[in-house]
Amino acid sequence: MEKNRIRPIFVQKTALLSAAHAAVDLCCAALFFSVLQGDELWLGMVLYNACAFLFQLPMGVLADKLNRNMLFAAVGCALVALAFGLRSVPILAMIVAGLGNGAFHVGGGIEVLNGSETKAGPLGVFVSPGAIGLYLGRVFSAQMFSLPWLLPAILLLLGAAILLLGKPELSEGSHNAPLTFETPKGGLALLLLLFFVVVLRSFMSTTAAFSTGDLLSGMQPVWSGLIPVLCLAGGKTAGGFLADRWKPIPTAIVSLGLCALLLFFPLHPVLALCALFLFNMSMPLTLFQSARLLKGAKGTAFGLLTAALFMGVVPFFLGAQIPASNILFGALAAVSGVLLVIGLREAK
Repeated sequence: MEKNRIRPIFVQKTALLSAAHAAVDLCCAALFFSVLQGDELWLGMVLYNACAFLFQLPMGVLADKLNRNMLFAAVGCALVALAFGLRSVPILAMIVAGLGNGAFHVGGGIEVLNGSETKAGPLGVFVSPGAIGLYLGRVFSAQMFSLPWLLPAILLLLGAAILLLGKPELSEGSHNAPLTFETPKGGLALLLLLFFVVVLRSFMSTTAAFSTGDLLSGMQPVWSGLIPVLCLAGGKTAGGFLADRWKPIPTAIVSLGLCALLLFFPLHPVLALCALFLFNMSMPLTLFQSARLLKGAKGTAFGLLTAALFMGVVPFFLGAQIPASNILFGALAAVSGVLLVIGLREAK
């Protein structure tokens, strides 16, 4: 009876947080592409990504301790809205937006993980809209100055809705597990493997592992950009639900195994999109397993893997020129698959 009562609330929370995820990333992208230019571009990009991803680790520890997940997510929405008021100082705006982005992800991520202890599907739903939001934000950035109030107003409304839905947690807490960084025997080694899987995934994404833009250049620009984004988001969603049906290890073997095979050969546009879809199926698997290994610190687990995302883009920030080689990226996908399968093992 209790389970039947709680389940609809969890569905509502997941739907609201997923919509807010798309909105937060949309707003951050719109702000980024509208206010940064010239010499500020590189510095703003590095600071934003550091605050949004690297700083999620200490924010995850704080969120685990605070035990107010929906409040943390709502504060994240408010910080991103505040960044719009700071756009006359672009670097400061990027720092505040990055911190808000990180706070939202941590709070929303813990809440979804708490409500789906044995299921990865809801986590896949929560993480997937971010890519769509980033794409739409870049498109909308050209309209920023004609409608400067629209995006922050949407964020504040979503933040208020998150607070309203999470109102009982403000007094009772979010029912996070008692804070502990203990892992099962061998769990630390498995976490390290998952960390490297995410570093490789981030590295491949930021070094044009999937040059779908070039492959789809014959299409109208809106479709050549949107279709890969939909494949990326769809892969994340499918990865979570297939892991629930097939179990995580078979899902990892099939998705990254097929992806590696596709990448070893020159890609047709359709095959490139299939590879992109398959590659991103691993994202909810790594998050789900890391939360299982750090049951008493899910926010810390979330932040650990977003820090890995940041580490994967460091070569890009440093200007490294990595040749887009089918053999190289096929091999990296295969290595990612092996590491992920090992990292998904049950810890004792």
